[in-house]
Amino acid sequence: MHPRLKSFIGTILIIILVIVYADIATTVASALLATSAWWVHLLYFLLTGLLWILPAMLIIKWMAGPRPPRA
Repeated sequence: MHPRLKSFIGTILIIILVIVYADIATTVASALLATSAWWVHLLYFLLTGLLWILPAMLIIKWMAGPRPPRA
């Protein structure tokens, strides 16, 4: 697959990932954390704010393609 096409597809996937992930994280927070203490909200949003990076890293790794062999 052409690298430009992979970059385009990967960019679209990351945008979709962020939108869907933020929607799910906010919905879960609204449903479960409505009456929780402030520190529970802090921990939840800290964790969910960093957790989306893992699938994004996989998409970026796919976009970059295989590493060239070292000489």
